[in-house]
Amino acid sequence: MSTLISYSPRTGEEIGRYIDSSAEQVQEAVARAQIGAKHWQAIGFGGRKAILKQWAALIGSRMDEIAELIAAETGKPKSDAMLEISLTLSHLSWAAKKAPRYLGTSRRAPGILLANMSAKVEHVPYGVVGVIGPWNYPIFTPMGSIAYALAAGNAVVFKPSEFTPGVGHWLGETFNQVAPNANVFFVVTGGAETGVALTHSAINKLAFTGSTATAKKVAAACATRMIPVVLECGGTDPAIIDADADIARAAENVLWGAMSNAGQTCIGMERVYVHEAVADQFIAQIVAMGSELKAGVNYGPATMPSQLKVIDAHIQDAAQRGATFLLGSASSVQPPFVEPTIITDLAEESLAISEETFGPTLTITRVASMADAIAKSNASKYGLGASVWSKRNGQTIASQLECGMVSINSVIAFAGVSTLPFGGTKDSGYGRIHGPEGLREFTYMRSVVGPIFNLPITFTTFKRSAFADKVVKNASKFLAR
Repeated sequence: MSTLISYSPRTGEEIGRYIDSSAEQVQEAVARAQIGAKHWQAIGFGGRKAILKQWAALIGSRMDEIAELIAAETGKPKSDAMLEISLTLSHLSWAAKKAPRYLGTSRRAPGILLANMSAKVEHVPYGVVGVIGPWNYPIFTPMGSIAYALAAGNAVVFKPSEFTPGVGHWLGETFNQVAPNANVFFVVTGGAETGVALTHSAINKLAFTGSTATAKKVAAACATRMIPVVLECGGTDPAIIDADADIARAAENVLWGAMSNAGQTCIGMERVYVHEAVADQFIAQIVAMGSELKAGVNYGPATMPSQLKVIDAHIQDAAQRGATFLLGSASSVQPPFVEPTIITDLAEESLAISEETFGPTLTITRVASMADAIAKSNASKYGLGASVWSKRNGQTIASQLECGMVSINSVIAFAGVSTLPFGGTKDSGYGRIHGPEGLREFTYMRSVVGPIFNLPITFTTFKRSAFADKVVKNASKFLAR
C-alpha cells in the first residue's frame, strides 16, 4: 500500500504517514457514502443537527490538539490555527441549526389558471458530495463545504491537501467518533492522482478549492458527466483607501490582511489603491508597522515549497521593472520563509499586480480618484474579495466592485459571518459556500404540484372545450394587465 508522508514546512521533519489512496479506494469510499447517504437523509434535519452539534462539541473540546496539528503541517503560529478553528466551529454550528429554516419545503402560489393546484418547492440533497480542500486553511476552508453539505443531507468524501493530510484524517476520525456507523463522512488522503480519482468517481457534486488553472481542469472533468461543481479559486484582492479613511486603522488592518498566514490567504490583500491625498501618510504608517514583523515569528513559512518560486518570480519581475521596495528587497525570499515585502511604483501589468502572488507581499499604487481605484480594481481577471476604507463613501465604492465579497472599514470580515455567502466571480470561481446560499448549494430544487380539488373544466386534454379556450384567453388578458 502506497504511503503519503506529511512534513513540517518549518523544519522538514516528518509529522505523520497516511494512506496514499488509490482510485479503487476512492471509488470504494464513494460507494459506501452512496449507501450511507440514504439513511443520513432519512434521519431528517433533527437527527443530523444532533450529530453535527456533537461533532462541533468534540472539536471544541480538543482545540489545542488540532491547533497543534494545523500549526505543524502548515507552519502557521498556533494562535492563528486557533482562530481558524473558532471560525470553523461557528460555521458548523450555524449550518446544523439553520438547515431546517433554509431548506424546508416552501409553498408557492399556483396562479389563476391552476388555482386548484397546490405548488411547492423541495430542496433535495444531491447524494454524495466530493470535497477537495486546500492547505492554507486546512480546517476552515473545507469545512465550509463539508459542514453545509452534511447539514443539507448529503454524504461527503473529502480529499485534503497532500500537504495537510493529518488535519483531514483528524476530521474524519473525530466525526466517526460521534457517528461511528453513519458512513457519511469519508476521508481519502493522497496526492494529485487521488484528487483526479475523486473527480472521476460516482459523486453527485464536487466542491473544489485551489488554483484557477486546476479548477478549470476539475470543472472540465466533471462536465463530461454533468456533475455540478463549486469552485473557490484565488484572487488578487484590492484594498481601496479613500481620502477620508481612518489611515491608522486602515494601515494596521491591511497589513494583517496581506501578511497574516504568510500571505497564503485567497482573500488576503495583494494590492492597495490609495488616494494621493493620503498616500504618504498611509505608506509611512504601513511600512513602519510592517518593519516590526518577523518571518517565522508573526507568520510561518511557505507551506508549499514550490510557491516560493512563484513569489520570487513576482518579486524579481518587480525589481526588473524598476519598482521601489518600501520594505523587503529583491532577496526577500529566504527559504522556507519570505520576508515582509511592500512594493510601489509598479505598472499594473506587473506579475505582482496582475497575478496571484500568495505570499507576504503587497503592492501600493497612488490614485487621483476613487473612480481610478475602482477601475484598476476591476481590471483584474479575478473577482474574489476586496476591502474598502472610507468614512463616507464605503458603500458607494463597494457597490461598484466586480467581486463576490467586500469588507468596508475591515478586512476579510465576510469570512467569519456565517449568514453570508462566500465565493467570487470571473477567474475566482463560481458557486457559494456559507450562509443560506451555501446550504442550498448542496441541494437541487424539485417543484411539486398536485390538485387540491378538480375544476369543472379541464385544460390538459385533447378534449379541451371551446369554453376552456375562452377561459384561458380571458385569464391571459387579465394577467397581461
